[in-house]
Amino acid sequence: MSGSDSISATLFDRRAWRAHRGRAANGVDFLHREVAERLIDRLDLINRGFAAVLDLGARDGALARTLAQREGCALIVTAEPSPKLLAAAPEPRLCADPELIPFRDASFDLVASCLALHGVGDLPGALIQLRRALKPDGLLLAAMFGGSTLVELRTALFEAELAEDGGVSPRVSPTVELGDAAALLQRAGFAMPVADSETITVTYPDMLALMHDLRGMGETNALAARRRFLSRATLARAGAIYAERFAGADGRITATFEVLFLTGWAPHLDHTKPRPGPRRRIV
Repeated sequence: MSGSDSISATLFDRRAWRAHRGRAANGVDFLHREVAERLIDRLDLINRGFAAVLDLGARDGALARTLAQREGCALIVTAEPSPKLLAAAPEPRLCADPELIPFRDASFDLVASCLALHGVGDLPGALIQLRRALKPDGLLLAAMFGGSTLVELRTALFEAELAEDGGVSPRVSPTVELGDAAALLQRAGFAMPVADSETITVTYPDMLALMHDLRGMGETNALAARRRFLSRATLARAGAIYAERFAGADGRITATFEVLFLTGWAPHLDHTKPRPGPRRRIV
């Protein structure tokens, strides 16, 4: 096992991560669909076709079905680590973990990935694999959670565990900061790397409702070092802290999701020519 493999293996429990995604087969998909729409908005700014497309982390194939409506998309392959989710995705489909991209070099004109890469332990290694899977002048367009995601929940759980248990355990997966994202693309060999972010704010009646949605999204904690259970006292204190710090005038709590959008091109001689990039839009 290489050094990067070792880091990846110890960061995430891959079996738990796949199982969590499987819970989303009949779960909550509003956030993933919203991010997929914003991903397509960025693709619409690029005036060219993509014949061979990979939808990486395809879930039930909603993004792939939208891409199939685009002119020139002759082949769309859906790849998803959860068999339950993959069963609803259009064919051709493949059960695959983004930790290990099972495709030959120069296979695709476009790789699109919606909210999957934040579950990768070795992100630089995964980006290198994706760049190799692209044909020259192929495009990577990916969305992943950024560093401000669920900052409210992290704060409440941290303070509650510290007070009730005398220590803390990792509760939310580590994320990439916007300032590092373009550098990671460049390090992986992409040309003209661009990273921008948007913030999506969702309100809930209480912390338990938020945690219920996270479970339904398949976005619960899959860190290998996670503590499996929260005591009732810790959970109650965390809920109280959340309500005190992050509730609006109507009493509803706020949950922040920062989404990073990554764009990079597989190197090609034509990259000396300017190409339009994605717009930044903050909501």
